[in-house]
Amino acid sequence: MNQWNNLAENVLAGHELTNEEALSVLNSSDEELLQLLDGAYKIRRHFYGNKVKLNMIINTKSGLCPEDCGYCSQSVRSDAPIEKYRMMDKDQIVAGAERAHSLGAGTYCIVASGRGPSNKELETVAGAVEEIKEKYQMRVCACLGILKPEQAEKLKEAGVDRYNHNINTSKEHHADITTTHTYEDRTETVGRVKESGMSPCSGVIIGMGETKEDVVNMAKSLRVLDADSIPVNFLHAIPGTPLEHTEPLTPSYCLKVLALFRFINPSKEIRISGGREVNLRSLQPLGLYAANSIFLGNYLTTEGQEVTADHKMIEEMGFVVETAQEQEPVNA
Repeated sequence: MNQWNNLAENVLAGHELTNEEALSVLNSSDEELLQLLDGAYKIRRHFYGNKVKLNMIINTKSGLCPEDCGYCSQSVRSDAPIEKYRMMDKDQIVAGAERAHSLGAGTYCIVASGRGPSNKELETVAGAVEEIKEKYQMRVCACLGILKPEQAEKLKEAGVDRYNHNINTSKEHHADITTTHTYEDRTETVGRVKESGMSPCSGVIIGMGETKEDVVNMAKSLRVLDADSIPVNFLHAIPGTPLEHTEPLTPSYCLKVLALFRFINPSKEIRISGGREVNLRSLQPLGLYAANSIFLGNYLTTEGQEVTADHKMIEEMGFVVETAQEQEPVNA
């Protein structure tokens, strides 16, 4: 048995990776990549078998954001030529859920740009969620920015199962990416989500100039936060944003990152998210050996892989789409 299978066995027995072990994953040679993924798959298979969860995003409010996040085409610092519009109405959000349901997505993600939702925006989302739950019995995830405690309670009451608020990067690297909110603003929102009874979802963006130590800190911070779902994004450098000239990552490094997140957060949903097409490229299918979840279709302002190609990729790799009925009870 190689060292990565040994490490996987130790993780399944309750071992938490040391910083040295975590860095050894990211620094491993490409010759070891398949062995590393085999170790990650041992953990993934233990908790999730060969099932893949499908998620689909709707961008309900685009642009017009006062935050200065350097990666984002919707921020106040961005000159990216994106479509900008205010919050969709309830019927438009529900129609998006119908499409997501028809394409086999088990979780529908309602996303809006901005620092946080206004009361009117929150009412629109809450009304849409109530109708979506009644019609499609789908899991619903909301991502609306920084929440106040009473807003979190309102979303929970409406039927939102999960709330996403990414830490995006490490605490040490945060000020290099955005200055209009703090790292603590983000972690406090995750805490409010947990207090409300919604499932916390929080992830990262890899490839924004962080160090490997930062990547390890991100994975370990999410373990401490006890995020149930961890989206791992890889920077898609968008023209017109401060990070537009950032070079794509290598596919092998992206796979090592996914393996690291599986080793550090063994029982959690690890989702390959934005930027997988431009960073993992032809090695996208191998990511499923570490991750157990992907986004279908387009992201917020960038295009994703064709939905039919995603379904084909899953099938040809020997994985099976997890249906909404197979997932844990909604709004439990």
